[in-house]
Amino acid sequence: MAVVKPFIGIRPHPSVARLVAALPYDVYNRAEAKKEVEKEPLSFLCIDRPETAFPDDVDANADCVYEEAARLLTERIETGCFIKEEKPCYYLYEMEMNGRSQTGIVAVSSIDDYLNHVIKKHENTREEKELDRIRHVDMCNAQTGPIFLAYRGNQKLNDLVIKIKQASAFFHDESPLYDFMSTDEISHRVWVIDREEDIRAIEEIFREIKCTYIADGHHRAASAVKVSGKRREENPDYTGKEPFNYFLSVLFPAEQLMIMPYHRVVEDLNGQTKEEFLDKLKEKCQVIFLGKTPYQPEEKGSIGMYLEDGWYRLNFYQEFLNNDPIKGLDVSILQDQILAPLLGVGDPRTDQRIDFIGGIRGLSELEKRVHEDMKAAFSLYPTSMNELMMVADAGLLMPPKSTWFEPKLRSGLLIHSLND
Repeated sequence: MAVVKPFIGIRPHPSVARLVAALPYDVYNRAEAKKEVEKEPLSFLCIDRPETAFPDDVDANADCVYEEAARLLTERIETGCFIKEEKPCYYLYEMEMNGRSQTGIVAVSSIDDYLNHVIKKHENTREEKELDRIRHVDMCNAQTGPIFLAYRGNQKLNDLVIKIKQASAFFHDESPLYDFMSTDEISHRVWVIDREEDIRAIEEIFREIKCTYIADGHHRAASAVKVSGKRREENPDYTGKEPFNYFLSVLFPAEQLMIMPYHRVVEDLNGQTKEEFLDKLKEKCQVIFLGKTPYQPEEKGSIGMYLEDGWYRLNFYQEFLNNDPIKGLDVSILQDQILAPLLGVGDPRTDQRIDFIGGIRGLSELEKRVHEDMKAAFSLYPTSMNELMMVADAGLLMPPKSTWFEPKLRSGLLIHSLND
């Protein structure tokens, strides 16, 4: 059963929360992160991406970079920019985007649950990406970016969340801790849950939930686990109650979540002319030319394609569809039937000829990339939460970049110290 605990949170003073809150560190490249920090010096990217404080010729993984992250975090706590909670609490974190809202419980989840597969993953991780966050967490002695978890809907927990929201007397100052709109027009609200009866109820309800699922943040989760393993080796008499045995998470009911598609763009046609490529495509799917009308697939088994002369709709023949949890995903069909055999893209994790475009950027971004530095773009139907959970339940892994969740959790609103 899921072990989900309250924790002593470190959080920004309400007067600066809107300025501090930042998108996850891996949404930006170095140049983009630097621009964001220049625009807003209080942005948590200063801590999450500390290389922004150094000239571009300084290695982003140099010791001085991680030392700067730890120094900044300590400084902001000491100056009152961040506040430390007096006792362990849960929090509610509500995000609203385009009239659709989702509310998660901010807590810490058990490292042992991850190791024992109570927390289930659906993607592999890359070691070089893990190493950065391992050093960041270890140096800061804190987890600064929450892992986005999901759980199958639980009515008792849903009812309790509604009750807490409605009962304003339960909130500090009879209002949310934070209530602001970010620059991308997403509303963020955070409430503290500090009543003992509510804390006990949440912890007991999660004990009835068999498993949780990593929706987003596989690298952060894996890094937290490895830091925990390191701390356990350094403290062989650990009890299991130490903060390093848990990682910061926000847990949402699966039915509230929205997955957007994760599109692909490819640099060339693998030595083929457009006509040769289209002829080979016609052996696998119905190819319908749509001209300048962008095509976002509205059903499984259909993929959009943009080439130099416009958009195409690709409807795969039945023989190429599959009911397998992995092979039946549209991202797998695209990889197995087009990208690998026709365009020579073997391992999408390492092939430099392919890039991935999150659905939030829209189809216009696919057209832009084809006109700038790519040859073909493919728009996909989004993977569903049911598909994600089915894959994770089977102990399988999705192809890379299969899901794009929106809205994104903000970093910096709540921090879990490993030092309490």
